[in-house]
Amino acid sequence: MKIGLQVPRFTWPGGAAEIGSRLSEIGQRADEAGFASLWVMDHFFQIEVIGAAEEPMLEGYSALAFLAAVTKRITLGTLVTGVIYRYPGILAKTVTTLDVLSGGRAWFGVGAGWYEREAQGLGVPFPPLKDRFEQLEEALQISLQMWSENHEPYQGKHYQLHETLNSPQPIRRPHPPIMIGGMGEQKTLRMVAQYADACNLFARLGADTLRHKIDVLKQHCERLERPFEEIEITTLGTVHLAPGAQSAADVIAQCRELAALGVHHAIFNMPNVHDLTPLELFKSEIIPAVADL
Repeated sequence: MKIGLQVPRFTWPGGAAEIGSRLSEIGQRADEAGFASLWVMDHFFQIEVIGAAEEPMLEGYSALAFLAAVTKRITLGTLVTGVIYRYPGILAKTVTTLDVLSGGRAWFGVGAGWYEREAQGLGVPFPPLKDRFEQLEEALQISLQMWSENHEPYQGKHYQLHETLNSPQPIRRPHPPIMIGGMGEQKTLRMVAQYADACNLFARLGADTLRHKIDVLKQHCERLERPFEEIEITTLGTVHLAPGAQSAADVIAQCRELAALGVHHAIFNMPNVHDLTPLELFKSEIIPAVADL
């Protein structure tokens, strides 16, 4: 099993002046600890399940480019980009740039978007959900075309591109792995089966729900004649490694449960990651214990 780290919050001691140095240290420690991946959210306001909207939030791809410069091995992505925030051609170019500058370590995390307050606050169009899913599918098609030798026009309902030129191409071939965020059974998981290399599910929903979602993904793969084994099953969860909270043994047990369900890549965020101690516990106890799951 691979272990990933998500950093969704930047409300740390020292305020804005210390965010850069602390994020750099987190990235370097995670890289050295053996984490497979490092993720930030692609939001502009903090999301309310984590903190107040007014809390510090970094633009995702700028933060990842910064992390690419201070790390060597760990893969990097947004968990995940709302398709409404950037024109798809520009988004594909942004992910390509991250991949080239990081030496082939970029993920393309994308979803339909959901944070209406953020969109309205910053003047970003927020169409109905049906339209956002249509935009997501077109963005996936555009990205795959831009990561190919096909420079022909793309004509969609929502996007029209006259020339899908993308130079340089990504280092990671055939393209940065695509992760689609979300658990919707009719549209999201169908698009995972059709276009993506990975899905992302919420670990907090429990074994029964995760098992069901994975089964639905399998069914979509069967209908589309896509080998299910080509898709990386990832989960996102929260752990709090601290006295009186959770122990390394607790996290190892959770990883064993996820692996038994067929999860390949468990991604965790940690409310005290800025203390750095949790990263050391992952390095010394957790990552070695779950590597063979």
